[in-house]
Amino acid sequence: MTSNNLQRKLGLFPATNIVMANMIGAGIFTTSGLLMSGLNDPLLMLALWFAGGVIALCGALSYGELGASMPGSGGEYHFLSELYNPLFGFLSGWVSFTVGFSAPIAASAMGFSEYFCRALPVIPVWLETTGIMDPSATKTFLSISVILIFTSIHFFGLKYGAPVQNILTILKVALIMFLLLAGFLRGNGSIGNFSADTGVSSGPGGLKTIGLSLMWIMFAYSGWNASTYLGAEIKDPAKTLPLSLITGTGIVMLLYLGLNALYIYSIEPADMRGVISVGGLAMGNLFGKTAEILFSLLIAFALFSSLSAFIIIGPRVYYAMAKDGLFFKSVSRLHPRFHVPSNSIILQGIIAIILTLSGTFEQVLTYMGFALGIFPILTVIGVFRSRKKFPYGLRLPGYPYSQILYVTTGVLILSLSFLERPLESSIALLTVAAGVPAYYLFKKQI
Repeated sequence: MTSNNLQRKLGLFPATNIVMANMIGAGIFTTSGLLMSGLNDPLLMLALWFAGGVIALCGALSYGELGASMPGSGGEYHFLSELYNPLFGFLSGWVSFTVGFSAPIAASAMGFSEYFCRALPVIPVWLETTGIMDPSATKTFLSISVILIFTSIHFFGLKYGAPVQNILTILKVALIMFLLLAGFLRGNGSIGNFSADTGVSSGPGGLKTIGLSLMWIMFAYSGWNASTYLGAEIKDPAKTLPLSLITGTGIVMLLYLGLNALYIYSIEPADMRGVISVGGLAMGNLFGKTAEILFSLLIAFALFSSLSAFIIIGPRVYYAMAKDGLFFKSVSRLHPRFHVPSNSIILQGIIAIILTLSGTFEQVLTYMGFALGIFPILTVIGVFRSRKKFPYGLRLPGYPYSQILYVTTGVLILSLSFLERPLESSIALLTVAAGVPAYYLFKKQI
């Protein structure tokens, strides 16, 4: 496996920040309106967000054990290669390369442009009237611009990237806390909004809708495993890594439940359906148009934090794969001055830009959610193997119930989501399958 040429610089605070920054992003600020379109029941939506948090905590407990026993770069790639076979590790890294990080970077950038244009609609309108570009092209341009900016920042190393990440995450959490306090204490909302509208459809159709909704919610929670990708750069990983996962996931779960309760309190279910920039609409209803503009801008810039965290983590997976000879050799090179996998960072930025130029937000969300749900299930199962392989390793509470719960719900979510959205799910499966011949091609070069 990979030799550790990376430097252990990250303590508990930045490691937890990276977990929270990965989780709090486009998902929580964009999916609730899409969820309400199918569920039509605010209380059911809240219950699903709670269930998603419990599932994420079960995953964090499992990954905490694995990360303490096997600290290294690469997350699932590292764990699956050690516990099963390098092929499984490669396939998880392949999904990370094609979907896992580049797609969330694209989604965060797209979320930023949605909120920015909601706050300042005069800009896309002016660009359209002057013949420079239409509103759709303006959003795409903004999305690509922020990807380029943050790719450049993290190219210069953790010395510059980690402080930027810490500041952005602190500001984002502070913004959410302010939204919750101001919204519930001074806002113009209604408890009546918590009553169901028409409710989710009954029978198999309703179950498929719930499954798809949970998959989107799990995308919003994705990132609960973030610090495992930086295991080779974390100080005292046996203690710091699991604590960062559990603490970060628990805090985010509480924030998510609060934000969704605020959305419901401020927006009638019928008005929430299909709205992507739901946070801006909520603040507009609570405090008026000026607040909608201000907080849409703040949320837009808050999305920088998650985008930044994805740009930090993703290249470490490709770096680990390349060090093992299972990816392009150039990707394994560290920058001689900044000590980061600079080629990986550039490559990831290019893929994120390509994804930004293709597909709608909902299509990217479904494709991404399905692909990202596969390998964490296999990794959590690996806890049973890990306890035999490392009999003196860290033992976290919940075993084996947290693993059983995570695996069972994960399989059900993927199955129901496939039945509801077979096209996007099939493309995700084909993406995984394409990694098999790629693995053997790279292996021949070793």
